[in-house]
Amino acid sequence: MGLNFPEDLDGWGRWQRSRNRLRTIKAALRTPAPVDLVLLHTGPAPRVLIALDATTPTALAAILRPAASLPADQVAVLAPRAVAEHLLREQLFVAPELRSIDGSAPCPETLSEVRAVVSAGYFLIAGATAHRWAIELGATYCVVQHGLLTPFAPPLPAGATLFAFSEADGEFWRSGRSDVTVKAVGSQLLWNAADSAPAQTSDPHERPVFLGQLHGAELPRSLSARTATAFCAQTGATYRPHPAETDRLSRWQHRKWERQGIELDRVGAPLSEGPPVVAIFSTGILEAAAAGVPAWVTGINPPEWVHEFWHRYGLAPWGGAPTPPPIQPAIEPGEHIARQIEKLVKR
Repeated sequence: MGLNFPEDLDGWGRWQRSRNRLRTIKAALRTPAPVDLVLLHTGPAPRVLIALDATTPTALAAILRPAASLPADQVAVLAPRAVAEHLLREQLFVAPELRSIDGSAPCPETLSEVRAVVSAGYFLIAGATAHRWAIELGATYCVVQHGLLTPFAPPLPAGATLFAFSEADGEFWRSGRSDVTVKAVGSQLLWNAADSAPAQTSDPHERPVFLGQLHGAELPRSLSARTATAFCAQTGATYRPHPAETDRLSRWQHRKWERQGIELDRVGAPLSEGPPVVAIFSTGILEAAAAGVPAWVTGINPPEWVHEFWHRYGLAPWGGAPTPPPIQPAIEPGEHIARQIEKLVKR
């Protein structure tokens, strides 16, 4: 099994839009606001360009962490203004100023020495712009895996170097292509979770939390809601909404559950500090397991790809022993990626 769209980014985009037709129609009826891209850097001639489209924990761990092990004057960051302002505000990256960039223009002269571009892919504005510039510069385009992979993941750019969680994930994402180079380095997110694991783990018999995924395009909302409803009703579990469950239909579902007596966990404490967790295919299951928190998966008649997903990541079904902690690599993933990038820029 592999990607549904192993090379067709446009096809993947059409599928993505088809999963929320109402939102697509609304977007088509209004003039989109231009995305304000900015460039951050300290040195006069950076050799590595980081393209960052989001400030989620997975994106920051996977994409920004390698930059911390590289010389600061050798790294530049391309991001939407809101993302860049977050980096500066939280002191996640140091730069003297925000420089506005025209994403449709040729690569800026200040990036002429860039030899490696690092991103989560080329399906969003910063990653796509950096990909076009990488082609202009003849730079290596590196994609860092930041979450668990389903067949609905976006395809990789031609000729990309992929830093994957594992060989199995690398082969899955490559999907039979010969133009993609795979390097298995582990997951920075899971490394961080294991590193922060408390001395005392959760009681596996404690009341569990079901991790919400109503927002996910990969499964029908009806299946996700039916599974969560049945599990919470049968076990007394609380339901933890995903941060993206802010649309009207999700909010309606939340209210319906509360009327049915299902408690919602709106605190959102770190998974490593909470009770046991259950989900259908959330990255949080492996994150919790890495932190020593009991974690399981469940689903009501899920499609075959979900069973393959459970098997590839060693996720344990509800009712038996919890998911074992994932095996960690010998070298911290972010450090490993930084070493590989240093080799690329020295060529």
